[in-house]
Amino acid sequence: MFRYDPAVLERYPAIHAGIVAASRLTNGSTPPALLERYRAAQRDVAQRLATTPVAELPSIAAWRRAFAAFGAKPTQYRSAAEALLRRLAKQGDIPSINTLVDLGNLVSIRYALPVAVVDLAGIDGGITVRFATGTERFTDLGAAEASAPEPGEVVFVDRAGVACARRWCWRQSAQSATRPTTTRALVVVEGLHDGAEADIAAARTEVAALLAEFQPAAATTAHALSARHPATVPT
Repeated sequence: MFRYDPAVLERYPAIHAGIVAASRLTNGSTPPALLERYRAAQRDVAQRLATTPVAELPSIAAWRRAFAAFGAKPTQYRSAAEALLRRLAKQGDIPSINTLVDLGNLVSIRYALPVAVVDLAGIDGGITVRFATGTERFTDLGAAEASAPEPGEVVFVDRAGVACARRWCWRQSAQSATRPTTTRALVVVEGLHDGAEADIAAARTEVAALLAEFQPAAATTAHALSARHPATVPT
């Protein structure tokens, strides 16, 4: 379902990930109770950002170092978490998109960790996190044609060689993004900083709790990944 390539683990042995696999989902407009909780989280996080620059948050700083290590300028390409937090700090709010995206973004800003919600209908087989060869295909949201990742950047790749995400946690593909028809998804939370294991566990638990509350018909399984346990185990 989801695994890290040994070469990525060799260079980034501190990686920790929380995976929540969910089925029987119903996506669409965010329900009012979840939207209010999302807005409350935005207010709380915005207050913290008033005294702590985004780049100085330990989790964000770790992703900036990781991006630089595979050749992506951290000031040009920002992790999904950093992009959300910078938008919140600058504009004061993050617009609602849909239930699954808002749920993921709520957890992302609260823990300052990238959270990817991947529609499994757009994925061929499982996802491998590995270094790109440059032969993969990636279609950006809104793009008419596919492009190729830069060789050496970290990508999420499916069995068919389609990149589901570029520059690790910078941007998801059009195929992997959630939509109104999404019924099966992977929620992926990752961290590289000191203390990431505990933060990831808390974030994963909150993802599962939010799904249980706002998607009561969903069936979920949770997994904790690291260099010691680099792949999900089928259940």
